[in-house]
Amino acid sequence: MIYLDNAATTQVRQEVLDAMIEYMRENYANPSSIYQNASCVKVAMDVAREKIARAINADHSNEIFFTGSGTEAINWAIKSIAYELFENRKHIITTAIEHHAVLHTCKYLETVGYDVTYLPVDEYGMVTAQQVANAIRPDTIMVAVMMANNEVGTIMPVAEIGQAIKKINETRNREDRIYFFIDAIQAVGHIPVDVNELGVDLLAISGHKIYAAKGVGALYVRRGVKLMPFIHGGGQERGRRGGTENVAGIVGMGVAIELAIKEMQAENEKQTALRDYLITQILEKIPYSKLNGHPTKRLPSNVNIIFDYIEGEGILLMLDFNGICASSGSACTSGSLDPSHVLLAMGLPHERAHGSLRLSIGKDTTKEDLDKVIDVLPKIIERLRQISPLWEEKEGAI
Repeated sequence: MIYLDNAATTQVRQEVLDAMIEYMRENYANPSSIYQNASCVKVAMDVAREKIARAINADHSNEIFFTGSGTEAINWAIKSIAYELFENRKHIITTAIEHHAVLHTCKYLETVGYDVTYLPVDEYGMVTAQQVANAIRPDTIMVAVMMANNEVGTIMPVAEIGQAIKKINETRNREDRIYFFIDAIQAVGHIPVDVNELGVDLLAISGHKIYAAKGVGALYVRRGVKLMPFIHGGGQERGRRGGTENVAGIVGMGVAIELAIKEMQAENEKQTALRDYLITQILEKIPYSKLNGHPTKRLPSNVNIIFDYIEGEGILLMLDFNGICASSGSACTSGSLDPSHVLLAMGLPHERAHGSLRLSIGKDTTKEDLDKVIDVLPKIIERLRQISPLWEEKEGAI
């Protein structure tokens, strides 16, 4: 099997699995208990918290709160601020290409009285800091922007956005400040993330995007930001998030993020070279194909290409038949027959947006893997076009 869907999830790396097993088989005590074994478990969690804090240059490990997923971290950040300030201000700014964890949360908040501005993006899936600044109103409470898009890989100018928000906040009283939230789930562990340089108040992370296990995430909360509990029922996470912690997952996530930071530069160089090779070969060998997302300001691992006159589902099925795993967009919407909301927001018409393919490279991807894709993909596209009514119309027009 050639696995090129690392943006959807990653394989748990061996070092992570080894660390996790200890806290499932030996040191399995509940960290809320008071005996010695439990204290050792709590210490292990604190070590993981420190590793995550260092990875994003947080000022203190107490700014890291563990969650059950990146989606939970996103919901917690947005809803908590919204609920806290509901009586005074009811405006949120986000973009049209956010992950559905953000978009659906904002849509929900609209049903309870919030007004949400969904900023449009350009052809590369990019917003500007000026767009954000222009959209801010006296009743704006939050700006929520992803650092890197999960479908097309475009890296947003979040540092510039953070500076624009800071400049406006300097003219306001503290109680009227605008909070800045970043979905960094596709970014942390893959590209440099510094919460102080970005000027971010809250930031979401997910374990299974960086070779840790599914079922664990984290939320960075800058010291001084008041965050309401999202899950009630216990005093865990300093009273902010009820429920017995996923200790093994947390420990594994700490190991994974430490390794990711250590290997980042070498991995980025390797993956960028593989990415550019794959893009060049596909565009050269397959006519009527187009790269989606920014050509240079994109994740090192992301290749997203439109093939005109066919649908992405057929490409995926035939790639799978050839032992290649890929996707047509976000894994969270893989069962939907609708075209990607990201590609539609970038200005692509429905019929073109249906023909997208996302290939996401991982740390174990080799050039030989990509050569297999380059060998079989042109044949797949040609075969699908031969049976496509859209291709027949195009050929007939010629």
